[in-house]
Amino acid sequence: MTTAGGSGRKRQPIMRLSDLAAAHVRELIVSGQLRAGEFIRPETVADDLGISATPAREGLLLLQTEGFLTIEPRRGFSVTALSSEDIRDVYAAQALLGGELTARAARVIDADRLGELEQIQAELEQAAAAKDYDAVERLNHRFHETIYRLAGSRKIRWLVKATLPYSPRKFFAEVEGWPEASAHDHRAIIEHLRAGDGEAARTAMAQHIHKAGALLADHLAARGTLG
Repeated sequence: MTTAGGSGRKRQPIMRLSDLAAAHVRELIVSGQLRAGEFIRPETVADDLGISATPAREGLLLLQTEGFLTIEPRRGFSVTALSSEDIRDVYAAQALLGGELTARAARVIDADRLGELEQIQAELEQAAAAKDYDAVERLNHRFHETIYRLAGSRKIRWLVKATLPYSPRKFFAEVEGWPEASAHDHRAIIEHLRAGDGEAARTAMAQHIHKAGALLADHLAARGTLG
């Protein structure tokens, strides 16, 4: 992940207000805070985020194109129903792609990158023990991104990114078992990478992502938010 500042580092792009609005509502939907059929108004989003209604509406229109919202004539935006199969299918696709990237990373990983992953994982486990779930989510994202970037394969990484809207980040800890899966499943991935065993690393990553999808689908089903 690139950060602002530092010699030779790229600056993070500033998020547009419409993208901020889309990300906020997307999180509410994927985490089950907004249920299928509920209406969401641009003015409500604008008030929540302290922005004007125009970028809030643009954000909702973006979510319509992604399939998260539907526009009903004279009534506005409503949450589109997602099924358990929809969630599991998205994570099945992510598991295939993430597994492939991890297998490729196993071919080129060196001691420095292994050390970086070990450090990330140690910090993640400490955060999980302290129930600092914001840090767990951030470190989990960094762990996966480090492996995927190592693999190269820009187009596959782009495809993985297309599945990430279905991964709650702000409400990460509300999905029972997610923080624990991040804290524990990564160890097997690291060990297979250390051994240079691409197929075992692929399987470990795919199993980890499939588990995440199953946990999220079960969470949303329990909240009654799936269609």
